[in-house]
Amino acid sequence: MRPVLFMPCAMGVEPLLAEELTPLLASLNLLVIEEKGGVLVRSGQADGRAPIDLAFDLSSPQATTLIEACALINLHSRLAQRVLWRVAFGPYQTEDQLYMLGRCVIWPEWMRVDQTLRVDVTARHSPLKSLNFAALRIKDAVCDSLREELGERPDVDTRHPDLALHLHLDGQAAHLYVDTSGEALFKRGWREDKGEAPLKETLAAAMLAAAGWKGRPEDGTLLDPCCGSGTIAIEAAQIACGIASGLQRRFAFEKLLPFQPHQARWQQLRQQARAQQHPPRVRIVTGDVSFRMTDFATRNAERAGVLHAIEFKTADALQRPAPDETGVMMFNPPYGERIDPKGTGAGGRQAPQAERAPREDFIDRDASDFFQRLSSHWKKQYSGWTAWVLSPDMKLPSAMRLKESRRVVMFNGPIECRLFRFDLVKGSLREVPPAARPDASAGSEAQG
Repeated sequence: MRPVLFMPCAMGVEPLLAEELTPLLASLNLLVIEEKGGVLVRSGQADGRAPIDLAFDLSSPQATTLIEACALINLHSRLAQRVLWRVAFGPYQTEDQLYMLGRCVIWPEWMRVDQTLRVDVTARHSPLKSLNFAALRIKDAVCDSLREELGERPDVDTRHPDLALHLHLDGQAAHLYVDTSGEALFKRGWREDKGEAPLKETLAAAMLAAAGWKGRPEDGTLLDPCCGSGTIAIEAAQIACGIASGLQRRFAFEKLLPFQPHQARWQQLRQQARAQQHPPRVRIVTGDVSFRMTDFATRNAERAGVLHAIEFKTADALQRPAPDETGVMMFNPPYGERIDPKGTGAGGRQAPQAERAPREDFIDRDASDFFQRLSSHWKKQYSGWTAWVLSPDMKLPSAMRLKESRRVVMFNGPIECRLFRFDLVKGSLREVPPAARPDASAGSEAQG
């Protein structure tokens, strides 16, 4: 087979990720294929499910194209969780068959013996009893290959390996990947100050993508009235300024042998990304009722290079006037301290991540009162605005006494949420004609 790249993403984000990658890779003549759990990128000339091609040359034009695609996706994708290079694929029933699959790869072409490795395993309906033993057999395959070719075995480093391998086992086939990203791509390199259960950058970017907000003048002013550590506003500002998401961090592929002959091209891609930056053409406004969180967000924005692009103000969301006649409001509802009136210091805190599971009775009495007052404020002050609210509670619209015009399925880690859209008019919510409502599709739901 020709090698392929697989970009895992949160469930429901697959079509958004495919839409993001298609123009990014347009010049490389690669196919972008939406799959469950992620997006596949491969050459248009080969069947991505064909048996492994032992003669594949990592110096070939096809490999060079995939290497550039790998670099571009790591550097620019705001939605992918990782960029995985599939090096082996085939049927299996036993651990010994996994070992033989691992031996199909010419590992001295990927790493030196003085470098380290790690093998991670995920499985779904696998017949094997021990995933640890499966990881051990892949590790043995790599080490035996290097010892036979170079006379030594590499060491294992479970924390910061030079070569990280991902083995995924389904009921019939094994997929072996080289992780080209290293740390997960939501780690952009700018977040140091954070509160309880911060929103991941990839989820904030998915919320913006689902809303169709791309930082263009026609997209309108963006407001996050409860910014927390500033993730949504910072992601929006980087989009509005044309700042590549991975420009401030390093990637695992920079140490891998197939990428070494392409270092000059990698530096050129980074320089091109820097040259594409520009001043924002749209307002981004944010803040929080908590002075502490507004300060966190301000410092994070400075590290992200977008302090100049965001207007910060500590303010109560229940009193904050609309910054423009129309715009887009987007936020992840706060709880506890961050919904107390400014200055009261009531001592609450945002609900821990583990407690924010989807359920029908998530919103308690205090939060319900907050949401009712918030929707009332919106009707008075935000006529003509569109509000997007992420919540694990399916009854949020009822709590706000509003009718959503759209809801999009999104996952905050393992927690199933909905991104609700509310179209606001003065005094009530505008009814959306059925013909104007989006059909149910991957990542979205019809009205219930």
